Amino acid sequence: MSGSRYSDLERPPLSEAALNRALVRPGSLWTGLTVVESTGSTNADLAASASGGAGEGTVLVAEAQLAGRGRLGRSWSAPPRSGLTFSILLRPRPPIATQGWLPLLYGVAAASAVRRMAEVDVRLKWPNDLLIGERKLAGILAERADDAVVIGMGLNVSLTREELPTETATSLAVEKAACVDRDPLLRAVLREVESHYREWTAADGDAEASGLRSAYLAASATIGRRVRVELPGRQAVIGLATGVDLSGHLQVESEGERYTLSAGDVVHVRPAD
Repeated sequence: MSGSRYSDLERPPLSEAALNRALVRPGSLWTGLTVVESTGSTNADLAASASGGAGEGTVLVAEAQLAGRGRLGRSWSAPPRSGLTFSILLRPRPPIATQGWLPLLYGVAAASAVRRMAEVDVRLKWPNDLLIGERKLAGILAERADDAVVIGMGLNVSLTREELPTETATSLAVEKAACVDRDPLLRAVLREVESHYREWTAADGDAEASGLRSAYLAASATIGRRVRVELPGRQAVIGLATGVDLSGHLQVESEGERYTLSAGDVVHVRPAD
């Protein structure tokens, strides 16, 4: 059994068949879910599939990701089956100007699902991290692929403290969460994403009308805090994070000026206190 996908009984494999039975139904957003043993990047694979005409609602899950990427090309890795690494393919109909909200929508949905299933207080660090306290539990990366959007997430589930990639990371196991079973966690996240995505789509991408903006602000660990926003070229803005505008941009008040920052403008957001 050594080296087989069942050799680590503490980290059982996901069942592609069971997940498809649970999630792929008539009228569902999810149209097909594939689980692979390993790949370089689920986002890169789905982006290629999108260019080949793959439909909305395609989901790709990797038990191990060998070339995982975070925002700005930062590398990301974890032991096989110690987390959830997966990407979804969307073909959003609302105006492209509203689609900057999609990674925030995903964050709201994922935080809500994990909070409910794992019974831990998950908060959102703008623009794309799930936190427990000040430690990173998960990262989210959204990328455009022609007229599609691919969104991936890496969620630390059973990693031990020694396996965590940095001192500022955490996992559900380290936090003694009520649920560290990847199957129900994945189902819960995808169902929550579908619910929020349908509401946002029905409102034609209006984050205010759909309730998305208020839900994001309620879950935010950034808004209302003094932050240091590091920009390209070693520049920085230090001030109070006051809100998120209707395009999903971070608003920071500093020395009497208001800065409106998109995710693409920002290298890091850190607490200033």
